[in-house]
Amino acid sequence: MSRAEAATAGAAVPAADGRPGRPWSLGLFRSELLITFRRWRTLALLGVLAAVPVLVGIAVKIETSDGSSFGGTGPESGGGGPAFISQISNNGLFLVFSALAATLPFFLPMAVGVVAGDAIAGEASGGTLRYLLVAPAGRTRLLLTKYATVITFCLAATLVVAVSALAVGALLFPVGDLTTISGTRISYAEGLGRALLIALVVAASLVGVAALGLFVSTLTGSGIAAMATTVGLLITVQILDQIPQLHAVQPYFFTHHWLSFADLMREPVYWDDLRKNLGLQALYAAVFGSAAWARFTTKDITS
Repeated sequence: MSRAEAATAGAAVPAADGRPGRPWSLGLFRSELLITFRRWRTLALLGVLAAVPVLVGIAVKIETSDGSSFGGTGPESGGGGPAFISQISNNGLFLVFSALAATLPFFLPMAVGVVAGDAIAGEASGGTLRYLLVAPAGRTRLLLTKYATVITFCLAATLVVAVSALAVGALLFPVGDLTTISGTRISYAEGLGRALLIALVVAASLVGVAALGLFVSTLTGSGIAAMATTVGLLITVQILDQIPQLHAVQPYFFTHHWLSFADLMREPVYWDDLRKNLGLQALYAAVFGSAAWARFTTKDITS
């Protein structure tokens, strides 16, 4: 079934009182998922993400082959990537945390930005957009479907990094009970649970980028322009987040609390920055999602 057929089959049916029915189509969503994850560009992005933990793991293995340590001196060295990297040789599970910390600042959001930026603009440039709007209330349903597809990609991309790191870590390094950033010991099973929770938090940290990319995608008919603009905005925000003179506004950048997931490896868990991060992502999703809806529902579709 094509996307146009899926949209028609899942069209919102008017209720008895004349009000529109459901603005959602499972068939269209399934079709979008299949098309998105079958693209060579998407597969290439996932391949690059899967390769990052492999490269990090090999680098740590080579560096510590003579028994020396890598990175910092232990879990007390900080809450971000270096603290995790220094523990990889002791426990391969730390490669999951290190790989997520390494990919979150650029690789993961760049991949999400590419998929989100192409969501609407790619259809317009390919001449297929108007064929997807054949059903009643088609624009709202299509936009919701596109955003749900991008969110699904956020989760899939994060899990690809986590699973690749888990496999490489178990292959190259010992596994077992692990030491948290706070210095306490937890079981390997609990560590796996926290790794899964961290992956979910990292995926949730990307919903702001997804909404921003979707909004940019509604502003242009060029998929390449939308992808480049989204990635460019992402890089710009991250640069601004490193300028000390902007400290007053930096807590409101969607990138500012990304590495707060490291607090899930403390005992007890520090929730303050995690709540700020998730709340900020929800705010960006609401603002740019609403802007994308306002733009797309009033846009003159000519292709």
